[in-house]
Amino acid sequence: MPEKRVVLRNCGFVNPADISSYVDRDGFKALEKALETMDQARVIEEVKASGLRGRGGAGFPCGIKWEAARNAPGNNKYIICNADEGEMGTFKDRYLIENDPFSLIEGLAIACYAIGARQAYIYLREEYHFLVKVLKRAIEQTSAKAFSGNVKIAIVEGAGAYVCGEESALMESIEGRRGEARYRPPFPPIKGLFGKPTIINNVETLMNIPQIIMNGWKWFRSIGTDRSAGTKAFSVSGDVESPGVYELPLGSRLRELIIDLAAAKDTQAVQVGGAAGRLIPASMLDVELSYESVLGSGAVMVFNRSRDLIGLLHGIVQFFAEESCGKCVPCREGTQIMKEILERMMNAQGESGDLKVLEELSALMNLSSLCGLGQSVAMPVLDSLSYFRSKLENRIAQSALLRGLKGINQ
Repeated sequence: MPEKRVVLRNCGFVNPADISSYVDRDGFKALEKALETMDQARVIEEVKASGLRGRGGAGFPCGIKWEAARNAPGNNKYIICNADEGEMGTFKDRYLIENDPFSLIEGLAIACYAIGARQAYIYLREEYHFLVKVLKRAIEQTSAKAFSGNVKIAIVEGAGAYVCGEESALMESIEGRRGEARYRPPFPPIKGLFGKPTIINNVETLMNIPQIIMNGWKWFRSIGTDRSAGTKAFSVSGDVESPGVYELPLGSRLRELIIDLAAAKDTQAVQVGGAAGRLIPASMLDVELSYESVLGSGAVMVFNRSRDLIGLLHGIVQFFAEESCGKCVPCREGTQIMKEILERMMNAQGESGDLKVLEELSALMNLSSLCGLGQSVAMPVLDSLSYFRSKLENRIAQSALLRGLKGINQ
């Protein structure tokens, strides 16, 4: 299947250092259309009708968020672009900013107009410091040309904490506090940054906005599936011959992405959605890439048959254990227990009850963790227990055999 480029349409054609190259490709015409021919309610209705859902992983309907913030009382409202992109294996937002920062700024300006905000923030993770220059130059050129819609855009850099990709921890970080998830409700569109109504969208989500405004919601709805409209940008890495960023209509098959485009061979498993995503066996490569099936952040990591799946799972859980903010007990303690169990299994010290503990702990963490970090650990663990259980059982059996042999030798 060939790519369908919507958010990637300008990549390779626009000079990110020259706003005129973006204007030559109809840049800022969507903002002009919104400001001159559409009131705020009409813009929001267009986004709602399009079916655009958040491209950061959670998939919440974008227009419903905007409408809640627009209807919230108060004059001070904020838009935050989440460019933290801390999910393991995800790099498509970085690629978008590097190659087409002006589409992001136009999307931000339209979003601000729609909800009545005058201040926007772009939140970058520490590792993306090199993008500050790209964004500052684009913001300066946009302001000089009066294309920003009277919106002030500030860049805030985080300290590299994975949990700050979660929207409430991200707001804590912008406000100068330690990145920890907040208790909810209230939700950000009602009470968010500095206690004011706030919309948080990721880079890819905002970069869809100009195309929706220019082409209309029916055009966007014509792409993808009934519940997953539009396209999705995917970061493909791992055991493939052609890693990179690809864009496909939602509803495409995983096989089309990793085999037809990225040229994967001898695949054993694919993790879709980063560390927090689904772990799919090679027998399920015809699965749909959609919100109703598997999707997540857009990170797709491919593992061939030379990879140790138990070592892979241990690495995922260890990542979550290190990145947990520690605020809630299920995540703080649960990730440590999971890590210790998988460590023992890797060192031929697994025990017969380990798989049951992993199952029960996954269910508990999914139900009771404060934010998506603790809830997400369950996904790859449960998929491993479902699709690769024999590998885990064999490792435990080998552990028992080795203990038995050791006892005989003693």
